[in-house]
Amino acid sequence: MLHSDDLCAAVELSTIAGWNQTVDDWRMLLDLAPEGCFGIDADGKLVATTTLFSYGQQLAWVGMVLTKPEYRGRGFARTLVSHAMETADCMGIRTVKLDATDQGLRLYERLGFQSEGLVERWSRAGISSFCVPGGNFRSDQLGSDAAAFGSDRSTMLERLATRSHVYVGSNAYLFIRSGRTTAYLGPCVGSDPTSTQALITSMLEASSSVAWSWDLFPHNRNAVALASELGFTRQRILTRMSRGQTLRGRDEMVYAIAGFELG
Repeated sequence: MLHSDDLCAAVELSTIAGWNQTVDDWRMLLDLAPEGCFGIDADGKLVATTTLFSYGQQLAWVGMVLTKPEYRGRGFARTLVSHAMETADCMGIRTVKLDATDQGLRLYERLGFQSEGLVERWSRAGISSFCVPGGNFRSDQLGSDAAAFGSDRSTMLERLATRSHVYVGSNAYLFIRSGRTTAYLGPCVGSDPTSTQALITSMLEASSSVAWSWDLFPHNRNAVALASELGFTRQRILTRMSRGQTLRGRDEMVYAIAGFELG
């Protein structure tokens, strides 16, 4: 298990990998899912991590699968993800999902995960990573989030809102927060394309100097078209994978995910 005194070492691992997570991202995982944060020490230091974040018994998410470069090839990632799956099984989790890089795809397939679709990271250049204040947010503002995501994630969203700015429109909401290298757009869910796109556009037009990352589903054509129109370009492609019972939300309502480690 990871503990609070592992935070600096965990952030170092994600930083070495070039990821955008901050110490606050790691701290939230440790606070909300302490029993699901796993690590391996070698030579007196943390060298590999994996997290398992559960949304009740219906769904859990695997993230932060990281190994320090000089310790790769020793099976640490496989050991940790396998342990996360054993933990999920003991918890009675019915479905486990993750967003896989090309490097991790074969490992996850061997552990029983199957491809569900693609997730893309789009980015826009800027000069800051945009520090934003905590926002006032109530779970009753979520609207149809559970239907869009496929599970109730209100606890996570309420915590995320304390360090995000939250925009709420007609049948839509949008979170933005600071990242290590860029600001992060997401999650964003809306049942009406016009109002959802207006919410994103107005926020981005007011933040023209900010560098952004935006993770979206390529089959949500409205999200892709808007990202392109607003000056974003595709940077990375990951594969969304699942294990266990089939569980699908309404991807056409999801304009931005919460993060590769959160879904």
